[in-house]
Amino acid sequence: MGKAVFVAVAWPYANGPRHIGHVSGFGVPSDVFARFQRMSGNDVLMVSGTDEHGTPLLVQAEKEGVPVQTLADRYNRVIVDDLVGLGLSYDLFTRTTTRNHFAVVQELFRGLHDNGYMVPKTTTGAISPSTGRTLPDRYIEGTCPICGYEGARGDQCDNCGNQLDPIDLKNPVSKINGETPEFVETEHWFLDLPALAEALGTWLDGRTDWRPNVLKFSKNLLADLRPRAMSRDIDWGIPIPIPDWQDRKDKKLYVWFDAVVGYLSASIEWAWRIGEPEAWRRWWTDPEALAYYFMGKDNITFHSQIWPAELLGYTGQGAKGGEPGALGELNLPTEVVSSEFLTMSGSKFSSSRGVVIYVRDFLDTFGADALRYFIAVAGPENQDTDFTWDEFVRRVNFELANEWGNLVNRTISMAHKNFGHIPEPAELEDLDTELLAAAEKAFVTVGEHLSQSRFKAGATEAMRVVGAANRYIAACEPWKLAKDPEKRDRLATVLHTALQVVSDANALLTPFIPSASQKVFEALGGSGVWAAMPEAREVEDDLPVEPVGVGVPEAGRTYATIQGDYASAKAVWARTPIEPGTELAKPSPIFAKLDPELAETGPEWAPVQHEDA
Repeated sequence: MGKAVFVAVAWPYANGPRHIGHVSGFGVPSDVFARFQRMSGNDVLMVSGTDEHGTPLLVQAEKEGVPVQTLADRYNRVIVDDLVGLGLSYDLFTRTTTRNHFAVVQELFRGLHDNGYMVPKTTTGAISPSTGRTLPDRYIEGTCPICGYEGARGDQCDNCGNQLDPIDLKNPVSKINGETPEFVETEHWFLDLPALAEALGTWLDGRTDWRPNVLKFSKNLLADLRPRAMSRDIDWGIPIPIPDWQDRKDKKLYVWFDAVVGYLSASIEWAWRIGEPEAWRRWWTDPEALAYYFMGKDNITFHSQIWPAELLGYTGQGAKGGEPGALGELNLPTEVVSSEFLTMSGSKFSSSRGVVIYVRDFLDTFGADALRYFIAVAGPENQDTDFTWDEFVRRVNFELANEWGNLVNRTISMAHKNFGHIPEPAELEDLDTELLAAAEKAFVTVGEHLSQSRFKAGATEAMRVVGAANRYIAACEPWKLAKDPEKRDRLATVLHTALQVVSDANALLTPFIPSASQKVFEALGGSGVWAAMPEAREVEDDLPVEPVGVGVPEAGRTYATIQGDYASAKAVWARTPIEPGTELAKPSPIFAKLDPELAETGPEWAPVQHEDA
């Protein structure tokens, strides 16, 4: 058994379908990493789910005139279907409106409260003058008092990254109706971040191999740590498990607190669903386990500050001391892997502004692998990256179709035509051994990149092997060898060498384009599952847990999840020697070329891109 590797993927809001900007940050990078780790023989647990609390759902539900649970149910299923279509290999993708999630969140709150890190405090809250209703922090905008950015929100400034309160903003206005909010006193529970600052700093000082932008941003947050409110005046959320609070309809735990606990609650739910209720501990309480968290850069704060602080406080490792709660001492993140933004015409993807390409539209038109490959090789790994149809079409046509697809097709076609099977090689020449050695060495090179979440470099190195194989075929000219009966042994050797390198390159590309890799495996005469794919499975909310308070979900509801059997996949991160004599059929094209006209404006459903934006 290999290492225990936990892959924690940011939870998408269930207030609408996901667009390609979302999955470029949390989806594809995490799946490439998880597939590579599984192929390397490690024991991977990859979890996430739909985030169904917080103000975005309330606002959208009100806009659509439906109950918020109805909205969450609808988009939970939409998102599940989209992520399955994208091939994201979750061991469990669940949701935050389950009884299990409520119970685990309440356990974390109790542990923090018992250790003194969750404290009550009177503060100011914003209300709408016209309706008297509480205004969500995220729906108040104004000028940041720290950096002067005019589009800062009431909970955070996306420009400088500092956490804020609505009352801190200059010239605050409601995004809902444009009103200037009024501020009133209210009591809430606060996470005592200053009491956890030293422990957080010590932990961050040990994170030497993070992406530099993530580590610098995270350390900068330590300079202005303040207690953060973890409850809100809201009727949609998880009850606060304290006497006199748990039955209140107007006070709930805020999404900041509960969503990050989802990584733990999903792990516990997964263990129950496989019939081994304690199995989650291998990834959470074993000090040798590794944990990688994937998200976009706007979520760094929650994963390098708030979630580690919750874990440290729960286990009693802050300035106030304390004892671990019932779940034990829990592992902190090994690394926070944050991507930058995928933009269009320089603007961040936004459904509300119409700057959006939905995942479903993309999948229906182009399939999963084209999008996965583009994100991996040209996505916003280390800097904001502008999506253009011209670049997308170029990558698909010249790299996937011309370079990789054509290599697979012509190599297998020549072997099928001349031998009908994988030929037995004769004596290898220097040109053969050099190519074989380069392809085998790539498992080390690409593996090093992927283990450090350098997906762009990994994909580029994998395609370098493809380019070398194409040059080899051009140099050896097997079509000419096929015309000379006396050179049949050389033809067999060249085609065997090329087929072996096709198999190697296919393994190297499997984490990036798993659906195509399955087809290549079969075209090489393979049978069974090479790259396992996820499934949408309906489950019942039936775990034996008892959350407390008013508004707890009813037992027995059904909901959509993503699960999968990935242990049976044959893909490994090493050369798999091809077997001479394996029958080959004439292959079908792996990738179809896209119409070059798409490079101008994209498909009919695509938003217009403006060069002068």
